[in-house]
Amino acid sequence: MAVSRYHVAESTERERSMAGRVVSPCVGLCSTTVGDRVCRGCQRIDDEIRDWPGFEADERRRRMDELDALRASVAGRHLTVVDAEALQAQLERHRIRFREDQPALSRAVELLRVGRGRIRDLSRYGLEPREPLDAMALHERIAGELMTAAEARRQSVDASPFPSPLR
Repeated sequence: MAVSRYHVAESTERERSMAGRVVSPCVGLCSTTVGDRVCRGCQRIDDEIRDWPGFEADERRRRMDELDALRASVAGRHLTVVDAEALQAQLERHRIRFREDQPALSRAVELLRVGRGRIRDLSRYGLEPREPLDAMALHERIAGELMTAAEARRQSVDASPFPSPLR
């Protein structure tokens, strides 16, 4: 069986760790390679991306939970997930990576990033916008606010008086 760090129905966290894979929020769109301090794809800080493989599993889990909460908070201002099963079915149908334990609103952010130009009816994806916006406008609004929130997260880490594993 091929093991992926993302959704594979028969794979478990134990199997993934046995395979030596490091679970990561990476979505394959790393803007830190072009000089951004915060990745536009996964919202991690450049130091965090660099240090990710060296973090203990509990630290990676804590940070992924933090990033998922950030995505869910921002996305939740603009849309609701009315059918999580439909959302998951569409993610699988379109082969969009997600983690089994990833919250639905965090998954929705990735769906909009990948499918924003093709999605015509958000309800078919289990999503309902809070304002009458199409997928493209919704993605742009969420992505902009997400980067603002991720940058604030970076600045709070940089300003912390305590030693950080990010430095």
